[in-house]
Amino acid sequence: MTTATTRERVNVAILAANQALFLIAAITVMTLSGLVGQRLSPNPALATLPVAMMMIGVVIAALPASLLMKRVGRRTGFLVGVLLGGAGGGVVSVLGVAVGSFWLFAAGNLLLGVYQAFANYHRFAAADAASPAFQNQAISLVLAGGVAAAFLGPLNASRATDLLAITDAGPYAVLVALAVLGAGLHLGLRIPNEHEARTGYQRPLREIVAQPAVVVAMLTATVGYAIMILVMTATPLAMQRSGFGLAQAATVMQWHVLGMFVPSFVTGHLIARFGHARILLAGAGVLAGSIAAAVAGETMAHYLLALILLGIGWNLLFVGGSALLATTHTPAERGKVQGLNELVIFTAVAIGSLLAGVLLHTAGWAWLNLLLLPFVALAAAATWWWRSQTRAIREAPDPVPDRT
Repeated sequence: MTTATTRERVNVAILAANQALFLIAAITVMTLSGLVGQRLSPNPALATLPVAMMMIGVVIAALPASLLMKRVGRRTGFLVGVLLGGAGGGVVSVLGVAVGSFWLFAAGNLLLGVYQAFANYHRFAAADAASPAFQNQAISLVLAGGVAAAFLGPLNASRATDLLAITDAGPYAVLVALAVLGAGLHLGLRIPNEHEARTGYQRPLREIVAQPAVVVAMLTATVGYAIMILVMTATPLAMQRSGFGLAQAATVMQWHVLGMFVPSFVTGHLIARFGHARILLAGAGVLAGSIAAAVAGETMAHYLLALILLGIGWNLLFVGGSALLATTHTPAERGKVQGLNELVIFTAVAIGSLLAGVLLHTAGWAWLNLLLLPFVALAAAATWWWRSQTRAIREAPDPVPDRT
């Protein structure tokens, strides 16, 4: 096991704690906002629009967040995100529920997406603060902060609905308090040598993204995240159609999020031992298993198995893709490369969350899942091709010097 310094451990702890706090917000939105949207909107096809608005907020803020943090540093950037997006989004969401305004509620979820856009850089901040030997583990451990959110997010969505006199406003009020707590924690963050990200030679972006490793890193993380969000968004509504209540949907979501983040305690070590390609291929295989479980039936057991496998597949693809991307650029290049990566991922995620309600409404649960198989196959094929190319280059004999 790689030994980390005290400062590296403190930074990882702060980032992991804030990862948990932001994920409580994200899980609350994923679990509850579709149901609240269904109640506030006259059109059932728009039920998941508030969830999609969170993803649109991520898309809008992803690149600006990265560029801002390159300019002012990670800590200041995270403070902007948690206060403007987290606290602000919670307040606007409460107001939307209070006055019964679907569009105001959607705007609050949009701001919560801005919070997520900044918080998504927790994993890259961990890589920035870690020695090369500790990077994979640092990224993985920060994402493991989601384990706490797996319990607290669904609990907030299901148990805090009557916290205030206004039905369903309580969970979003809790998010305001958690955002303020997160801001306090971020004050202790110290990322060394951040000036390196502002200086030094930078390759043109087109040259960086032309690297096969960058293409595979972005593609696998994008496919994994977009599929996960689409199915996760549709699940509470699908379960409601199958006769299950909010408490049962919250249980499934809780196990899903555990599937997402419990593997993070070992994913970094697995990458170090088996390499990026094998982990990415394993992630694609697990996602295929999730689709098979979802298509097999709509009992509680089928939903549980499908969503647990969905979470594990996401973890392997997202952590694997993020770790691979971190090897492809210099500190000076990370602002634009990481920003582009988040923009690509969350554009696809926003499309997926927008399609969730429409596909469920028009095609049904089984076909919604089956339509995702070609994308899983694409991620696996791209990884296999990159692995084959890398192996061929590594095993190629050195050219024989010309002695004539």
